[in-house]
Amino acid sequence: MRIAHGTILGGLSTVPDLERALRGYRDCLGLEQLEQGEIPVDLAASWGCGGNAGSPYAILRPTSGEPCWFRLVEQPDHQEFQPTRSYGWAAFECTVEDVWHWPELVEDAGFKIVGPPKKLENIEPAFIPMQVLGIGQEMVYLNQVLNDMPGTDLPRASSAVDRIFIVVLATPDRETSVAWYRDRIGLTRGTDYTLPYSMINNAFGLPADKQTTITMVQHERMPIVEVDDYPAAATERPRHEGMLPPGNALVSLAVGDLDACNVDWIAPPTSRSGALYEGRRSATATGAGGELVELVEVGP
Repeated sequence: MRIAHGTILGGLSTVPDLERALRGYRDCLGLEQLEQGEIPVDLAASWGCGGNAGSPYAILRPTSGEPCWFRLVEQPDHQEFQPTRSYGWAAFECTVEDVWHWPELVEDAGFKIVGPPKKLENIEPAFIPMQVLGIGQEMVYLNQVLNDMPGTDLPRASSAVDRIFIVVLATPDRETSVAWYRDRIGLTRGTDYTLPYSMINNAFGLPADKQTTITMVQHERMPIVEVDDYPAAATERPRHEGMLPPGNALVSLAVGDLDACNVDWIAPPTSRSGALYEGRRSATATGAGGELVELVEVGP
């Protein structure tokens, strides 16, 4: 299967209890577990997170076989972390077959519903969204795609829960972050949208009609990163020294050629085996919003 430049190969979330998290992602959401073990020393170092060497982890994938891997890494909760209030990766958006199937199931599996399914009225919606928090306070959107958007193709699910098709970035400077992905990785700027963003307004106690501008970063017609302006009250993400950021911690993106990327690597690119990597070269950089971006070389 050819993997396009910019494809989201995975999202990594930190959780306080790996086995409990697996009951949510594997047993409830129906993702297929591929690996379980401890984070190797050199992989943790490549993320700049040496404190995660030896941390228990698991890797899962949609049963559709789509090239997208969900990684869960066990580490202690950080008591100061609150979702949707700090810079970094804010959410992973997944495409699902039937969004109405999930509300009665996910809470018994440890997820907290923060946005129940709601079909948008008076417009032709592209998808029906639903938002949940996992036990590590990671935000996961379960979106049933209905239509494509102008200039953007949205993938339909081929399994109950399928691939991550958008990753949401909270940043102190939207334009700088958009430019980072454009100039450093070779992605393109897509459409700007200005809208009342309920997740942000609720998190910061703002009026329901407060407007937020977001920009989509994409490759051709494929959406990749939604870059969100965040209020002045947002902060750097609190994290344990030497460990991954809490919640939505790291995103893995496919690139045609690592050597063509104009980024400062945390550690030099190297080939890795196992799920997600499959012998490919990878390396990690820090984006303009402080987010960890792991780039995996897939060739032209």
